[in-house]
Amino acid sequence: MADDRDRRDADLLQLVTFSIGSEEFGVDILKVIEIIRTMEITKVPKAPPFVEGVINLRGTVIPIIGLRRRFGLADKPEDSDTRIIVIAINGMSVGFVVDSVSEVLRLQANTVEPAPPVVAGVDSDYISGVGKLEDRLLILLDLDKLLSADDLELLSAAV
Repeated sequence: MADDRDRRDADLLQLVTFSIGSEEFGVDILKVIEIIRTMEITKVPKAPPFVEGVINLRGTVIPIIGLRRRFGLADKPEDSDTRIIVIAINGMSVGFVVDSVSEVLRLQANTVEPAPPVVAGVDSDYISGVGKLEDRLLILLDLDKLLSADDLELLSAAV
């Protein structure tokens, strides 16, 4: 009986979900370090266009990526729902600005389908799959592909 429960738990994905525009995205909860309110972001000269700058989070300098810019979407003014999700990518902490954070949820792995070539205007290279929930679809981001090795090198040089 314990083996059945372990097998079921292994087939569950635990995700932090967030919105950008009208689309809902999810990332593996194990990669999320923390979720914070927006704070003053210091601009970095000659940074790639999707890099908003850096923040000082309790003594650690963290590069901040605007996911709207990364996905080629129009900027949106920050509001009370805007958050920064700090995520561990290849041993580095990176903050992603999102319109709002929704919830933490569990999703059966068998409800995830491969991503079509383009989903919600986002290149499928960044997407690991699309999860089907009862009344909506959840775009699962592949964090390791969201930033290329060159991007990560530029970010580490900025901090």
